[in-house]
Amino acid sequence: MSRIVPAVMCGGVGSRLWPMSRALYPKQLLPLTSERTMLQETVDRVSDGARFTAPILICNDEHRFLIAAQMQETQASHSGILLEPAGRNTAPAVALAALHAMKDDPDAMLLVLAADHQIKKTDAFLAAVDEAAEAAKAGHLVTFGIQPGGPSTGYGYIKVGEQEITATVRNVARFVEKPDAATATRFLAEGGYRWNSGMFLFSAGRYLEELAHHAPDILDSCRAAMAGAREDLDFVRPEESAFLACRADSIDYAVMEKSDRAAVVPCDLGWSDIGSWEQLWDVGEKDALGNVVKGDVLLDDVRDAYVRTEDKLVAVIGLEDVVVVSTADAVLVAAKDRAQDVKAIVDRLKAEGRAEHNTHVRVYRPWGFYEGIHLGDRHQVKHISVNPGSVLSLQKHFHRAEHWVVVRGTAIVTRDDEELMVTENESVYLPLGCVHRLRNPGKVPLSIVEVQTGAYLGEDDIVRLEDVYNRVG
Repeated sequence: MSRIVPAVMCGGVGSRLWPMSRALYPKQLLPLTSERTMLQETVDRVSDGARFTAPILICNDEHRFLIAAQMQETQASHSGILLEPAGRNTAPAVALAALHAMKDDPDAMLLVLAADHQIKKTDAFLAAVDEAAEAAKAGHLVTFGIQPGGPSTGYGYIKVGEQEITATVRNVARFVEKPDAATATRFLAEGGYRWNSGMFLFSAGRYLEELAHHAPDILDSCRAAMAGAREDLDFVRPEESAFLACRADSIDYAVMEKSDRAAVVPCDLGWSDIGSWEQLWDVGEKDALGNVVKGDVLLDDVRDAYVRTEDKLVAVIGLEDVVVVSTADAVLVAAKDRAQDVKAIVDRLKAEGRAEHNTHVRVYRPWGFYEGIHLGDRHQVKHISVNPGSVLSLQKHFHRAEHWVVVRGTAIVTRDDEELMVTENESVYLPLGCVHRLRNPGKVPLSIVEVQTGAYLGEDDIVRLEDVYNRVG
């Protein structure tokens, strides 16, 4: 059998994990359960070259450089990064991946994964993949049914059927929406129910056949989008208007619940869909009092809490069952059983036009990152870090001048018709309106303190004249 093509869904913003997760830096790009990010953990899980090809990644256009950088950081290859012009749920996303995979292999087998799942038992996962592949070869669409760890109301359920497809794979008797607590308890008492993991394995061609039968409009839109796709650096851009015309639907609703070829491989993977702070507490390593602690934290008489800080010291006294999360620009304190309600806070931030729902103090770019240090009247101070060998766009500003001080490394600065080499403890002034560019020619990150002065200091005061990353505006 040919190798399986992993298709990793990297969409979503994870607003329930604010303030760490932001719209432009979502949870799958964060190191939530280990030193590596959720995406990196997922890709590593399918790194066995004997079983799998390099993965296809499907993501939002705004996250493309972050995802590419995280792949490069772990030296992981990919078979394409597909950029959705807008989110249309999983059925169209998987269709894009299937069409892309079949260009190289008309018989491609597709393993659909989410980038933000935790799987503790990798060996059991690989064994389940092997079992599912046997049924998928016979034309079945296989989902992974997780052994319930309790009567959860946060997951959909799968009723395992009695028809034996292989020694371990069964037909799906029915899919069940997220139940109430009483129904979930009954499911566990009856037995035969599994959590719906949202992971699938099937022939790419078979999935498209089922989509053509049950949701032909989605397939038509996706075919048109991929027929007009263009390559952009490491990325594949489906044709925008065709994809935007596609309706949104999940793979469960569009295909799996309607297909007579739906199958399930029951498995126990140590699986969790990390969707809330309470879930992170549940899967985290606890101290003697049931606390999960990350970062510089001091506790006094605290029990069953999740406390995490990304920068400053956090001290908590005399509390139980709480979540405390501190980042550079925001602090969340919540009762643990109310932690999912943080989405309401994110909605308020968005409605009020505040930046905290969208970005962190540190903002990543394809060349490195910048972070705000101070914002005052007609002036702003930032720290800029440029990766070795990277270059910013050739640009100008209509409303601000800039002063750059190099604190580490060496910079090559273009200023109108000049090209200057600026080393540590040296500076350069860029007057309002001058055409300029910054490049790091060295082998170490270039660090600069930037002082901006002017009437308007917004990030949209950038006119890009040339850009190696094909950004516009």
